[in-house]
Amino acid sequence: MVAVSAVAALTARMGFPPRSIFLASLGAGLPLAAWTLSLSWGPVRKILHALADGVRGFQDNDFSLRLSVDRDDELGDLVDLYNQMGDALRLERNEIYQRELLLDSLLQGAPMAMLLVNEADRVSYANIAARQLFGGMRLAGRTFAELREAAPAPAREALESGADAVFSWPRGGEPGRGAGDPQGEEDETYRLLQRRFHLHTQENRLIVLERITPELRRQEAEVWKKAIRVLSHELNNSLAPVSSLIHSARHLAGQPGDAGKPRLPEIFDAIDERVRHLSDFLDGYARFARLPLPVRRPVSWPALLESVGRLFPFRPGGEMPSETAFVDPVQMQQVLINLLKNAAEAGGPPEEIVVRVAREKSGGWHLEVLDRGSGMDDDTMRKAVLPFYSSKQTGSGLGLALCSEIVRAHGGALRLERRVGGGIAVVCDLPESGEAPAFS
Repeated sequence: MVAVSAVAALTARMGFPPRSIFLASLGAGLPLAAWTLSLSWGPVRKILHALADGVRGFQDNDFSLRLSVDRDDELGDLVDLYNQMGDALRLERNEIYQRELLLDSLLQGAPMAMLLVNEADRVSYANIAARQLFGGMRLAGRTFAELREAAPAPAREALESGADAVFSWPRGGEPGRGAGDPQGEEDETYRLLQRRFHLHTQENRLIVLERITPELRRQEAEVWKKAIRVLSHELNNSLAPVSSLIHSARHLAGQPGDAGKPRLPEIFDAIDERVRHLSDFLDGYARFARLPLPVRRPVSWPALLESVGRLFPFRPGGEMPSETAFVDPVQMQQVLINLLKNAAEAGGPPEEIVVRVAREKSGGWHLEVLDRGSGMDDDTMRKAVLPFYSSKQTGSGLGLALCSEIVRAHGGALRLERRVGGGIAVVCDLPESGEAPAFS
């Protein structure tokens, strides 16, 4: 201001007009004002640049940069707020990281196999159990189609269905396990759970494969104990009256003359009725225990299904194949009767009972019996194929178990799946031909 005033006074004494005096004063004051402004704006600009670098660090998940500025104005408050926000974000990130480590430790140590498949149908996460199930191969980054192809047929079909299922995984058919493996003598049973969810706006699929063979063995032992109790109870219920009736018959036969003889036919009829009831009861168990090897011969699917449809009506699910199947017609008819009977008793609409038969790419057959009944809970689904297990009050527990044994005798596999919208799908995968396994 002093310099500007001096210039104005000097130009006035020299007789310059007022306009010239103003321009001269302005020319002298602008450089000075610019110099003064740069002195005060420089620190502010440095702080703003530092704040911009810190925010870019936040964007890259780097919360370590802190600013040290000793100012009591609004800019100092802004820097203090930035430092507080950085501390909060770093603390929150550390907590999230610790939770992720804990979750990963739990998942890696879980006994069930877990896979996470992203929107591009590639495996983005797999725990140790999943890698062991697929022969120890690296799973992350592989396409889910590769894993399906590496799995045996029952597992592949279940994984392709997109629904929950229970199926058998042949031990000799596991990836990385040879057919001569000493542990390959018995199939493993797995329960499959598939769930879809969104993560970061992208759809992902969680696949859980739980080995339930030990649990099934324990439950099978319990079922056998129950079967023995049922057999003992039924035998006692039949033999005790028979014994009493025989005692009465002897007493009447020992009476003099013909006094007791008119009642003997009635007693013999009662004995015959109890013996037939006991014979029918034991025959159901004997059929399961003495299931013969299938006698295969060419069979027409339309003819086979037509014969069953007269007993239990159903709706065909598409066109029936014209090719013949190489199966035991009597045993396959028994499978269809049992499955259709279960579907009819499931409580769904009769017109929703559907049978589908399709040709597999491998040359085998894919048979499905579908219903829209009440379905099964997890516990029932696990136990459904066990012998003598039944969720019905009057059920023998032999229907699904017998179907599973017949399908296995044909070299195939039976599995259960929940249907979207309710109901159950019973799926039988049958090979084109081959020798049936021997029964002990």
